[in-house]
Amino acid sequence: MTNILHRSIAHDYPLAVAGRGIRIEDAEGKSYIDASGGAAVTCLGHAHPDVLAAMHAQLDRLAYAHTSFFSTPVAEELAGHLIAHAPPGIGHVYFVSGGSEAIEASLKMARQYFVERGEPQRRQFIARRQSYHGNTLGALAIGGNAWRRQQFAPMLIETHHVSPCFEYRDRRPSETPQQYGERLAKELEDKILALGPETVIGFVAETVGGATAGCIVPVEGYFKRVREVCDRYGVLLILDEVMCGMGRTGTLHACAQEGIAPDIMAIAKGLGGGFAPIGAVLLSEKIFGAFAQGSGFFQHGHTYLGHPLACAAALAVQQVIRRDRLLENVKEQGTYLERRLAERFGNHHHVGDIRGRGLFRAVEFVKDRTSKTPFDPALKLSARVKREAMQRGLLVYPMGGTIDGARGDHVMLAPPFIVTPRDVDEIVDKLGDAVEAALASVA
Repeated sequence: MTNILHRSIAHDYPLAVAGRGIRIEDAEGKSYIDASGGAAVTCLGHAHPDVLAAMHAQLDRLAYAHTSFFSTPVAEELAGHLIAHAPPGIGHVYFVSGGSEAIEASLKMARQYFVERGEPQRRQFIARRQSYHGNTLGALAIGGNAWRRQQFAPMLIETHHVSPCFEYRDRRPSETPQQYGERLAKELEDKILALGPETVIGFVAETVGGATAGCIVPVEGYFKRVREVCDRYGVLLILDEVMCGMGRTGTLHACAQEGIAPDIMAIAKGLGGGFAPIGAVLLSEKIFGAFAQGSGFFQHGHTYLGHPLACAAALAVQQVIRRDRLLENVKEQGTYLERRLAERFGNHHHVGDIRGRGLFRAVEFVKDRTSKTPFDPALKLSARVKREAMQRGLLVYPMGGTIDGARGDHVMLAPPFIVTPRDVDEIVDKLGDAVEAALASVA
């Protein structure tokens, strides 16, 4: 019996009791390769000694100080580190405790920016269908994950959605990738014009799509056109890099590979690597300037903002990533993971697409490869793959509703940045066995 309200009440969860490197051990002594990094969180794996030492040292100095009274040296140092390596134009950091909080703060920050500028009529946000931005009410309202939104719809603020950049599913046979990106940017522009540019606050997008649709990578040039459209109408570009950022795709920030910089960006997950709950909003100098020259404060706050222990963990994580040149390993092992997935599943009749960047990869399953027809949602194929993988000591991140919130299945891989080729081989081999077992169970 348990007193916890678990995510699934009927599910019997094993007890995780230890973790080291890329593996987690349960109370029965079974070992699991954490091939999804939890939810793309554990970028350094588990129990990294340098991070643990930094956390212990911080606890010896100071565990907590409320940000309405104090800043702390460790928060200041972490902020300086993040800004030193931030996209162009980003000059300040606002710390929170996770991804959903970062999105909520981003939305409020964007709204207040226009209030400070004397444009209070700006109230509309545009995002993309099949996006995921978090589970708090503001984040849920912006997100395009249909099944997560459905029962809470009456409680959500009005938002507007345009098409995702989902090349495998949505690019027309007659279009080049560039033409497809142009069409999507035109759709965004048309939505802004329909709403009235003077009423639109911002466009919110995951740079590389996360859990809902599974590591969907933008076509070349798409985000440059989006940046141009936003600038044309004074709309803020708000990037959600909670899952895809902080090195996961091979560069510290995924937007660097798109050749753009946002006005506001939400980060979390890989920021602290799972050692403590932390997220952040990175904001441009123009956002900060409007606050500094206006009211002089950001009307927002939480109890655990800039928590010293979380900041110490995040600073140590980021220092280790840089010191050990782990982004190079993300690129190298990401390329190898892509190759091994292609070798194992590239000609598989029930694998429609293998996509992603760096150590952020997804495999989408289809009933028929030629027509891209998905499996019956009632089969819950992705959940079956997860179950079969766990039986084999492998953790992968499953999701149904890949296409439209109801149809489609994929699993996501996001292993720690420390993986080796041998680890990648084992991950792909175990995943292959799990997929075959799951497919056999629905045959």
